Amino acid sequence: MAKAAKYDRQNVIDKATNLYWKKGFHATSMRNLQDEIDMRPGSIYAAFGNKDGLFKQALRHYTDIGLTQIQQLKQVHDSPMAVLIAFVKAQVIESQDTAPSGMCMLAKTIGELTEENQDLIDTTKSHLAEISAEFVKLIEAAQALGEVDKHKNAQDLAIHVQIQIAGLRTFAKINNDTNLLNNKVDDIFSHYPF
Repeated sequence: MAKAAKYDRQNVIDKATNLYWKKGFHATSMRNLQDEIDMRPGSIYAAFGNKDGLFKQALRHYTDIGLTQIQQLKQVHDSPMAVLIAFVKAQVIESQDTAPSGMCMLAKTIGELTEENQDLIDTTKSHLAEISAEFVKLIEAAQALGEVDKHKNAQDLAIHVQIQIAGLRTFAKINNDTNLLNNKVDDIFSHYPF
């Protein structure tokens, strides 16, 4: 009979996600992980394979948080565009006070890693594509309702939104005036290309 794990896997992934998100992949040492998640290196390797394996779990968890947030916003807003706008505001404004880092963990990872970590880069890109696909669905739903010009390319608009989120999260680290940030998010959807 297999021994039951003596740790709460999801709790470990939650803590690791926050640590990686705050410090980045390279700045997070095995010692940092050991202290944060209260597991010895041997247990980390047994449970996750290695530091990369745990990082992949953290990336998956971070992405799932975003996807879940979109689904929750769909329960609150009738308009697909209202969902998208609310999601962007949550990412840009609300995350400044509640997240381990004001930066998107996926964007931060892409900016940090080099080709030596190509597998992790590829994983991160696939997660960014998942988020973008949800944006596309929202934009296409908005087009069907007449909220967005149906002749616009939904994929291009989704990419535009992702770029704006990354830029605004960086801008928010410089100027965290909530009213200004709200206006900047609204500007994304009231000007070109929308």
